[in-house]
Amino acid sequence: MVGSIGISKIKTAIFISGNGSNMKNLIKFSKLKTSPIYVDLVLSSNKKANGIRYLKKNKIVYKIFNFKKKKDENKVLKILKKKKINLICLAGFMKILSKDFIKKFNGKILNIHPSLLPKYKGLNTHERVIMNNEKFSGCTVHIVNSKLDSGKIILQKEVRISKKDNPKTLSKKILKQEHVLYPKALKKFLSKT
Repeated sequence: MVGSIGISKIKTAIFISGNGSNMKNLIKFSKLKTSPIYVDLVLSSNKKANGIRYLKKNKIVYKIFNFKKKKDENKVLKILKKKKINLICLAGFMKILSKDFIKKFNGKILNIHPSLLPKYKGLNTHERVIMNNEKFSGCTVHIVNSKLDSGKIILQKEVRISKKDNPKTLSKKILKQEHVLYPKALKKFLSKT
């Protein structure tokens, strides 16, 4: 359990697949008095995800599912229901959730994507942005729907691309902004629900 649960805080699960830097950021954010969320569970689709070390060190409840089979999603839904989770934050989660799963969570799944959607949906965004000589990129927090990176946009942050940038440097620049944007987007989204 993370932080103290206030009456008004929304029970949240974070889904990860990798380093978990957005996850760590959201967990820190959840501990603030002004935060509208309370992180009660982290799910990883990758048993070797670097983020798991942070979870172990900080004694945060986590589970691992590979999300390859329908029964994995059903097990996850049961756990979420049992824990009374009302919001899912995808944070570098590299699996595509089924339409059924998304439907059952009814507009309460958010994702952060490293581009200015609707541009550059999917993977390898920074490589594609650089290849196309874009002047700007950025990040987007959006509601997850059944189409990849196509849900309603909550907030975006634009990042200027310099001539010296490569996919790696751009990724670092954008990640810094993601850490600022995700908490802001959560506050905005939850103030309306």
